[in-house]
Amino acid sequence: MPQTVLLAEDDRAIRNALERALTLEGYQVMAVADGVEALAQAHRNRPDVLVLDVMMPGIDGLQVCRVLRAEGDRTPILMLTALVETADRIAGLDAGADDYVVKPFDVEEVFARLRALLRRTSPVSVGGAPVTEAPRPVPERFLEAAGIRMDPQARRAWRGARELELTRTEFELLELLVRNAGIVLDHSTIYDRIWGYDFGPGSKNLAVYVGYLRRKLDEPGAPQLIHTVRGVGYVLRED
Repeated sequence: MPQTVLLAEDDRAIRNALERALTLEGYQVMAVADGVEALAQAHRNRPDVLVLDVMMPGIDGLQVCRVLRAEGDRTPILMLTALVETADRIAGLDAGADDYVVKPFDVEEVFARLRALLRRTSPVSVGGAPVTEAPRPVPERFLEAAGIRMDPQARRAWRGARELELTRTEFELLELLVRNAGIVLDHSTIYDRIWGYDFGPGSKNLAVYVGYLRRKLDEPGAPQLIHTVRGVGYVLRED
């Protein structure tokens, strides 16, 4: 089976070129354009290795690292960065990255670093017999955060014991917020993930749907779950 690479890079030219090169090298590549989709893909289809651009809109590569490591995911991560200062490299390693390549890079260096990372996680031989790799955990069926539980396959959601009656868009918006609980998602990121198009700063579409969702989530005496970060976007958290 080919090893799978989750590539997150917002620059389309770099993403497409690197996806082609990795595919020709024999990898199975899942290529995405931002950190939100990178987290969603990592949760749906756990890759063998991640290649993350540091600077991405919405959720950057460092935030993706922090979220995955906080969840206990030890999948090796290679960062792509245009930042060359020592402090920037240290920040990436502290966030949970295993290695980094500085842009502009030679694709052969990316291949070499990926091989090195994958060797560290491959089964080793003892007395000539390979040690079998521990089975990977089956992805959780339910998403849970801030008292919300969701079943994406059945498209059902609950706050506590109360099931929520949500429209398709409301469900997708809530799922996005739950998957990224505690992370502030900016307006353009949410528009892109839910509607596939940024309607611009004058649009009230997102605010309207957030209002709908709040009315269905909120309960008397219970903390509000969806918070507005003025001038930026929204975050799901239980204060």
